[in-house]
Amino acid sequence: MRIFAISDLHLPARRKPMDIFGPHWENHFERIRDSWLSQVTEEDVVLLPGDFTWAMRLDEAMEDIGKVGVLPGRKILLRGNHDYWWGGIGQVRRALPEGMYALQNDAMEMEGIVFAGSRGWTLPGSEAATGEDLKIYQRERLRLEMSLKAARRLGEEKPLIVMMHYPPFSTACEGFSDLLSQYGVDKCVYGHLHGAGLQAAFNGVKNGVTYYQVSCDGLNFQVRRIDADPA
Repeated sequence: MRIFAISDLHLPARRKPMDIFGPHWENHFERIRDSWLSQVTEEDVVLLPGDFTWAMRLDEAMEDIGKVGVLPGRKILLRGNHDYWWGGIGQVRRALPEGMYALQNDAMEMEGIVFAGSRGWTLPGSEAATGEDLKIYQRERLRLEMSLKAARRLGEEKPLIVMMHYPPFSTACEGFSDLLSQYGVDKCVYGHLHGAGLQAAFNGVKNGVTYYQVSCDGLNFQVRRIDADPA
């Protein structure tokens, strides 16, 4: 089993083609699919940490879910800030095809490796942060810790990979990274950033955790292997 990651697919759900954000987004899913097919096998895992589709409702999302569901490998989804289609977790899980999983406030294990995660949020101290953002950030910390506790119940010594949508820390705020270190997370993949934001994105090791920024445009629309390569 190999592990890959790619975030922020922003599939169109027949409503929002991504090339309106620049020519580099033209045919972006076809490029992702070609990369996926050339690397991923049915035994592998692909992590999809958020902003999967522009759909507003679950029924609208099903076409995009189907496009990814037929690709090789086992897929683990996390909710992003634009995943408005993601309602009750039970309903989401029942709608997903075989081999496609959704994480929310819990954890799962595949072949001795444990996967956990939470969406995250805008970090305190950023220019965009408001009082309401602080409340959501604090709630997301609780949700992340709930997921990490569930992960450690599956095995204290097992490798632990965390998915987040928002960046887990910044130069001004430790954000969620203290929890990741506290629970002995090995690797963390995150997305959310695009364009100029990718230039300052952190890839590397911080307090024992290896971080990977995996927004698809930052990867030139190629899936990234994370179980063998350094960040």
